[in-house]
Amino acid sequence: MRVQVGDIRMFFDVEGAKLRPDGWKMREVPTVILLHGGPGFDHSNFKPDFSRLSEIAQVVYLDHRGQGRSDRADISKWNLPQWGDDVRAFCEALEIERPIVMGVSFGGMVAMSYATRHPEHPAKLVLASTCARMRPDRSLDVFEQLGGAEVRRAAERFFANPGKETLPDFEKKAFPVYNRTPMGPEFTARSVTNFDLTYDFFRNESKTFNFLSDLSRIKCPTLVTSGTRDPITPLADSQDIAAAIPREYARLETFEGAGHGAHRDEPARYFKVLTEFILS
Repeated sequence: MRVQVGDIRMFFDVEGAKLRPDGWKMREVPTVILLHGGPGFDHSNFKPDFSRLSEIAQVVYLDHRGQGRSDRADISKWNLPQWGDDVRAFCEALEIERPIVMGVSFGGMVAMSYATRHPEHPAKLVLASTCARMRPDRSLDVFEQLGGAEVRRAAERFFANPGKETLPDFEKKAFPVYNRTPMGPEFTARSVTNFDLTYDFFRNESKTFNFLSDLSRIKCPTLVTSGTRDPITPLADSQDIAAAIPREYARLETFEGAGHGAHRDEPARYFKVLTEFILS
């Protein structure tokens, strides 16, 4: 489905009803908006793992501006402030009130943009395997720990010159150490991708954005999750996020031995923690 959001049409999909029969009345459940990673990918890699949340919530999958099945739009608007504002505008278009917004990886950066620019809007946040600023030095060290010098060099080349010349080697050598549970070929094969946006983000905004000083604006319970073996957004990044959010709102959960997207490596514990947070 697509809906007009400002100057573009955004694609979204939904699992689970908002109102559910409960005896003599209809019971309302929370709405969880899932913001995908990449950048340049789409929501497809949340499926089927996150379908289980539809038992307790209405699950909304959203493709960001310029990505997936949403309009490509004006390249000048491929930036975190705009992506954050799009989340708020999307909710207004569909009259979604007090959402629980979960961002994974790049989606977590969008979630931080949204929550710091519109702090009164979300009911709760989940910031999963993400960072408030990119620290290639940290990533390169973990890539080397997990895969050796050759993997480090592939990551260095991509970070230094993101493009079609360096991405294939990065995918071949670095992707396999992202997780203990390997990502299958369907991870990219079934996605509607926009690698031009990927390259643009890593060449430009990835080098300048920094939410750490803004995270004090967050005014809702926030679950920060991280695997201890995450090479692209290392545990230290999540620790920085949790430390920057007001203490009464922040909760950091670490998953020993898990990689990027801890739900892939520790699904039983991850979804137990996530479910309890949503229902709390």
